[in-house]
Amino acid sequence: MADPAKSTAVRGDQEPGVVETSVPARLDRLPWSAWHWRIVIGLGTVWILDGLEVTIVGNLAARLAEHGSGIAISTAQVTTIAAAVYVAGACSGALFFGWLTDRLGRKRLFMITLAVYLAATALTAFSWTAWFFFLCRFFTGFGIGGEYAAINSAIDELIPARVRGRIDLVINGSFWVGAALGAFASIALLDTSLFATDLGWRLAFGIGVVLGLVILLVRRHVPESPRWLFTHGRAEEAEEVVAEAEESVEHSTGRPLPPVTGEPIRIRERAALGFGTVVRTVVARYPRRTTLGLALFIGQAFLYNAVTFGYAVILTTYFGVAKGDTGYYFAVIAVGNFLGPLLLGHLFDSVGRKPMIAGTYIGSGLLLFATAALFQHGDLSATTMTACWTGVLFLASAGASSAYLTVSEIFPLETRGLSIAFFYAVGTAVGGISGPLLFNGLVSSGKVSDTTLAFCIGAGLMTVAGLVEAVIGVKAEQRSLESLATPLSAVTADEPSKA
Repeated sequence: MADPAKSTAVRGDQEPGVVETSVPARLDRLPWSAWHWRIVIGLGTVWILDGLEVTIVGNLAARLAEHGSGIAISTAQVTTIAAAVYVAGACSGALFFGWLTDRLGRKRLFMITLAVYLAATALTAFSWTAWFFFLCRFFTGFGIGGEYAAINSAIDELIPARVRGRIDLVINGSFWVGAALGAFASIALLDTSLFATDLGWRLAFGIGVVLGLVILLVRRHVPESPRWLFTHGRAEEAEEVVAEAEESVEHSTGRPLPPVTGEPIRIRERAALGFGTVVRTVVARYPRRTTLGLALFIGQAFLYNAVTFGYAVILTTYFGVAKGDTGYYFAVIAVGNFLGPLLLGHLFDSVGRKPMIAGTYIGSGLLLFATAALFQHGDLSATTMTACWTGVLFLASAGASSAYLTVSEIFPLETRGLSIAFFYAVGTAVGGISGPLLFNGLVSSGKVSDTTLAFCIGAGLMTVAGLVEAVIGVKAEQRSLESLATPLSAVTADEPSKA
């Protein structure tokens, strides 16, 4: 065959429809460069939008319910029905677009999903009644949910294996950059001396539209995943993408590229997989990995969707914090959430996935149990409660981000998008739909024991998930995606590990 460093995608002479390629190895050996930064900025920054959305709506709930807001809606409807509708949309969007991204490609879908988000967010600003607000929130979530599947798939397939963990964690953790921006923005937008009651909350959704348009412009230059291309009979296009990447990296670094190591893989072109085939592969072929993914997603979804996003209610109910000031406290928590993946991310590639994922889950669970005990005994103020939660979420955020990393790298390439969507949808549906409906009454009841119970449930689920990781977690650090789960279309590869 041709020199693998120059041309590595060729059709087998003896077997029609078979492609032999070193594309994965060529991508994994690339030094970090401006080319990778373009991917991170174009794809990863969408998490900022999600954080912005969730935080702004939560902090604006009281203003939306005020007389003169221009919309007839109650605070309870915003914090429960609207939140549940948003999550339901995200789950539906993840499954729908996750299925499509495995069939139609990563790039086409991450452009469509962002367009759906932009349209729905812009329309939200013009809501005049509760039902239209709920409808817009559903489709905003629909777009965001699709982003999770398409974006995580593309990022993991383009980023070198040696840094995949830290990059994935920081990107998913950037949700909290958006949360901090949303917290500070809500402070200004709630100030009636600056904005009228019926104007400030509408402008809040305009922030998401502006940021989304900027991301859309950058995203146009992000390439299709070469891994997806060569499994769909488009080996020449995969070769072109990787060759352009190599040229760009070599130019920006000013150094020759390291040699390609490892054997090429042989892939048989096949039609897109049906939903049933994907489900059988994920559940039947990898039962332990399926259990692991569900445990990680349900644990973090309960902690965040059920408890954390009700933090403003906790501050106003138990500590007498003014509604207009809750954004300051939430901004502090958001910073702690982002610092966790940022500062701990590199350890997931060096120390390893199992010890770090198990440690962050169990550690955050134990800290939350301690926080619950202090809260129950009346030993906390708004400031010290926020300090405790910042510590809890410093670890929990790194763990939660690693849940997305885990399910995006331990299943075959052909199922990656739908696998991410499946675990996100199930975990988020359990923690994000039932959680707020269950815990809203506990947190807002005014009874300390009820809120303590909510804390303990979240802590217990995080601890259990960490123990599951410690027992059946996968050592995925610095390994190629193909070595973790052999593609279903591989011709002569060994049977993948069921570990």
